Amino acid sequence: MSTIKKIFPVEGLSCASCAVSVESILKSIPEVKDVNVNYAGSTAQVTYDNAYPAAKLKEAVQSIGYDLILEEDGNKSSEVEQSAHFKKLKMNAFLSLAFAIPVVIIGMFFHMAPYANQIMLLLSAPVILIFGKQFFINAFRLIKHGQTNMDTLVALSTGIAFAFSTFNTLFPEVLLKQGVHPDVYFEAAAVVIAFILLGRLLEEQAKQKTGSAIKKLMGLQPKTVKVIRGSSEIELKIEEVVKGDEIIIRSGEKIPVDGLVISGNSFVDESTITGESIPSEKITGAKVFAGTLNQKGSFTMKAEKVGAETLLAGIIKTVQEAQGSKAPVQKLADKIAGIFVPIVIGIAILTFLVWFIVGGEHSFTHALLAMITVLVIACPCALGLATPTAIMVGIGKGAEKGILIRDAESLEFAKKTQVLVLDKTGTITMGRPKVTDVYWKENIESKTLLEGIILTAERKSGHPLAEAVVQYYKERNTSEVALENFESQTGKGVKVQYKGDIYFIGSRNFVKNDIKAELSIDIENISKQYSSEAKTLIYLVRNKNVLALIAVADEVKQGSYDAIQKIKDLGIDIYMLTGDTMHTAEAIAKKTGIEKYKAEVLPSDKASFVRELKNNGKIVAMAGDGVNDAEALALADVSIAMAQGSDIAMDVAKITLMSSDLRLIPESFKLSKFTVNTIRQNLFWAFIYNLIGIPLAAGVLYPVNGFLLNPMLAGLAMALSSVSVVLNSLRLKTVRL
Repeated sequence: MSTIKKIFPVEGLSCASCAVSVESILKSIPEVKDVNVNYAGSTAQVTYDNAYPAAKLKEAVQSIGYDLILEEDGNKSSEVEQSAHFKKLKMNAFLSLAFAIPVVIIGMFFHMAPYANQIMLLLSAPVILIFGKQFFINAFRLIKHGQTNMDTLVALSTGIAFAFSTFNTLFPEVLLKQGVHPDVYFEAAAVVIAFILLGRLLEEQAKQKTGSAIKKLMGLQPKTVKVIRGSSEIELKIEEVVKGDEIIIRSGEKIPVDGLVISGNSFVDESTITGESIPSEKITGAKVFAGTLNQKGSFTMKAEKVGAETLLAGIIKTVQEAQGSKAPVQKLADKIAGIFVPIVIGIAILTFLVWFIVGGEHSFTHALLAMITVLVIACPCALGLATPTAIMVGIGKGAEKGILIRDAESLEFAKKTQVLVLDKTGTITMGRPKVTDVYWKENIESKTLLEGIILTAERKSGHPLAEAVVQYYKERNTSEVALENFESQTGKGVKVQYKGDIYFIGSRNFVKNDIKAELSIDIENISKQYSSEAKTLIYLVRNKNVLALIAVADEVKQGSYDAIQKIKDLGIDIYMLTGDTMHTAEAIAKKTGIEKYKAEVLPSDKASFVRELKNNGKIVAMAGDGVNDAEALALADVSIAMAQGSDIAMDVAKITLMSSDLRLIPESFKLSKFTVNTIRQNLFWAFIYNLIGIPLAAGVLYPVNGFLLNPMLAGLAMALSSVSVVLNSLRLKTVRL
């Protein structure tokens, strides 16, 4: 039976173990072949039998308290609802902190003051019962289905600590009669809720950014199009366009689907697809792609690929699937999250039973205290802080150097990178055409006047390279002149007249073949030199006599050569991929010292190349700046974007270079090495803390030396473990890259 792979939004994921629960219930369905639940993206990527109704997947997920959003659910999981959820979480996090901080201060420094316990009860009650009530709701909902997650542990530890403290505050004489001091643990309960809510707020911010790349990719297509049906022009929704429709594309409009130009001509900005900064000329028979931007001309196209068949739709699908996948570090974290909670609960119950049986005269009190101590000391605060604190400090350190790192998954691979794939335009080069050279024929008079003629003519021209020429002369404060007439020939050049002389400005084919201009030996030699450097040439001709040659190129960024040498020194292979011609690729590779490169590649080719390298067992980093790089960036183990490029590339990438300087790439690898080492140290000490702390809390030393850990000391130990993790993360600020 054939299978289908779909990505569904999931509601209700509040921790990594929630994702494990959803994944487990879906995997238990025989018709489901593969599942990847992505906590960061709140999505489930499910491969299942084509004949199996998706509604049953939804029912299975709902049975354990979560929800799977299907297409027919409409806008249930709309941006408005997501925004409302985020605002509520933000309010709860900050209000819980506002109430918890004074509770901690009183508990640590003023616990002997009159009515201290009553004040802490009043302050911590809103934290537990209002701002943190979702922990208890989620825990109860899961327990009904035999499931547990971090919410269960948080609810048990804080709930029991709060209830026990409330009882001791209201009825202190009960324990006093048994010779036990009625301690309270309001500060432990309140601060745990506040810290966990704050952590979830930070996670939610990251999760919102994850989906923005897809939204922006989808936004590249227009909502409606003008289609010729019969003898009339009608406006249709993009979803209503079918193969064979004739679509009118006017100046400044986005192209809605893939197809062929059947009449008219224009220049189209295809940087979203090819990554090349110079717009492509489109005449009858030329291919055009969805998501690209038409410039000044207009044309009619015939739709050949619509909907999910377009090149842009393929990029969107690849990005969605890649974002839904998991790195090994995340899979390990999921496994740990799946077993940590039930193990701790089991230890707490066992501790209670053992103490209740062997505890002597005050067995119940000791059993309850020991169980609370285990739950408090095992609260996953240190584990929860281990990764985000290191990431936050690493991000801060990176920001100082112009490096933005988004998550730990890419950091796991960054220091293992074996192959770096570089886009050319906007990554190695500046990403925009610029005048690099102007050659004037010897003994030219009135050069200032001629420059004014060039500026005036190019300002009126619709050619994509004209803007670079205009910018060049504007920076030199060139003055325009009054031309007597202006005539533009699309794709060739312009013809102007000034005081009786005819001037032509355009391409080599235009001046040589159309107007039969004379090209001197000097001009020919300079032309060959500039062409060998992958520069585009613009000729100035007066009355068939070539006066000047303007070279326009996308220049190599300063520092690209040094960066590539440093990356090579790290033992990393470098490949350059470009949609430009082989001639241009060769010239750029020669300038930068790159031996391996591919030219005339489409986005799908880049993605296929990255996939091929990964299939060969390589750890692959990809650096790019455009929408055309998004597919390959999403597939790479380490994705690096240039901040001066497209927003979509930055949204997909896990590392962004804020100055777009390639020299930051080797520094990024060093920073990632330090950061991931800190994360591992944090996780190690958090686990060691639990490994030592839980047995102590359970009372394993009591038979040996009579030591029994007080729940208040357990709360302090829990807080100190979190502090130690934070301090270790802060050491990252001192490292030198």
